[in-house]
Amino acid sequence: MGINFAGVARIKVKGRSGTKITLRYGENIHPDSTLNWLTTTAGHIKSMWGMKGGPGAPEDAYQEDSYILHGNGRETYMPRFTFHGFRYVEIIGWPGTPTKEEIEGIRMYADLETNGTFTCSNELFNQLHEITQRTFLSNVFSVQSDCPGREKMGYGGDMVVTGESYLYNYNMANFYRKTIRDFINDQTPEGGMTGIAPYTGIADRGIGGESGSLGWQLAFPYLQKKLYEFYGDKQTIEISYPAFVKQMEFIQRQTIGELFHWDIGDHVAIDPRAEAFSACAFYYEHARLITEFAAILGKKEDQEKYQLLTEQIRNNIIKKYLVPGTGKFDNATQAAQIFALYYGLSPEPEKTFQVLLDEYARHNWHISTGIFACKMGFDVLREHNRNDIAYRLVNQRDYPGWGYMVENGATTLWESWEYPENASSQNHPMFGSTEEWFYRSLLGINPLQPGFKEIMIKPQPAGDLKWVQGSYHSMYGLIRSAWRITEKEFQLEVEIPANTTARIYLPATNQESIACSSGYTYAGEQDGYSICLVNSGKYTFTCQ
Repeated sequence: MGINFAGVARIKVKGRSGTKITLRYGENIHPDSTLNWLTTTAGHIKSMWGMKGGPGAPEDAYQEDSYILHGNGRETYMPRFTFHGFRYVEIIGWPGTPTKEEIEGIRMYADLETNGTFTCSNELFNQLHEITQRTFLSNVFSVQSDCPGREKMGYGGDMVVTGESYLYNYNMANFYRKTIRDFINDQTPEGGMTGIAPYTGIADRGIGGESGSLGWQLAFPYLQKKLYEFYGDKQTIEISYPAFVKQMEFIQRQTIGELFHWDIGDHVAIDPRAEAFSACAFYYEHARLITEFAAILGKKEDQEKYQLLTEQIRNNIIKKYLVPGTGKFDNATQAAQIFALYYGLSPEPEKTFQVLLDEYARHNWHISTGIFACKMGFDVLREHNRNDIAYRLVNQRDYPGWGYMVENGATTLWESWEYPENASSQNHPMFGSTEEWFYRSLLGINPLQPGFKEIMIKPQPAGDLKWVQGSYHSMYGLIRSAWRITEKEFQLEVEIPANTTARIYLPATNQESIACSSGYTYAGEQDGYSICLVNSGKYTFTCQ
């Protein structure tokens, strides 16, 4: 079909009554051009691995559709109650030779409203944006799934690492409210959240009963926070609060020595995973979020109680995992340092950040993290005004990295940094946090108040980028950011919607070098940026 996507094949065929046509779907072909169905086998049920699906299950659980002709002229068939993930279709039993006009791929996905646009002068980034959009839309059939072929399940960890990327691109308000209800519906009697919602029986590295691991349980409060941040949705936090309290009480009961010591951790990282440390960081984030929610809801006693717990967890983590005087946490990998910085765990953040830089250099400015630290790393580098490093990581075209996927023919994101040959999916959103980076760091569009009532526009030019343009349609209206660099000038065009205000950050060291098409208030300098305050309207800024 030329690209990988989610959907089905539609056939038009003429033949004798009783003729059986079988369609098998896969993401790849073998060197001899036969179908490689191994990356899309349902539940990994395949005889070559000795995996069994139980009574009634086939030896090899292909994605497969069959149709038996009735024989009365030209017939059209398309499956109505399923979807597959595929790029190739293997046809068995066709009467004669099929033509391109007789078989077509029908692309399917939930009808999400598009909220964001992005394009730039770097063609690799534009390709990556297109590939990621196709991946995201392949995985929104009622749930935000991990892949459209093999599992089709709503894994919480995948939502944590791509939630913001989805939110910048699409209106996810109702979709994520439904996801939060899925978690509440499947909350265990003891209070734990499942790692998958709707729950299908997988509790990998869970913390008791049928609860999921802490990083996957985090999706429940995390998505509530993002609905509040992007849409000002306080009601979902209020409705979900009793379930969150129950979850938090369960989590506290499962600690050993007031911390956790096991987790899935930074999934598919190349470096050794600091699983116990990441579990503690996820525990800390649960406590921090429930403290924040209690404050939003005006529950002062709960806020004070959970604030104390949050501080205790942080102190315990520092005591156990920080190597004093070095800034190093646990095994000091890229991921370990990023976890410490992202969650604000380090009492010596500059040293911790320097160790992170050293790790990037040690890996020749390639990423070695898994899905969590990928997402977190973009935030850490943005907050430290080091978008040059993020640019360098994403712009690499050899292994490991996003460019490696593009260079090796990917039309959707892979489930692993390595080329998926017989296990991992080739259509998997979990590395899609580059989308958030495009919007937050390159376009510089960030909320300062819930629902983007107050907006920060802080583009961070990096690498050889000459221009970037894009937009996000907030609940107040369109927010647009477009910048261009010439030999002597930086020009920024912004559009701020009605009933909002914005803080514009320009790469200028003094007000005298700034020219603007409309009125603004100068608010001083910070970290090499000049800050300009504006109301709703369209503005063009120019600075040297």
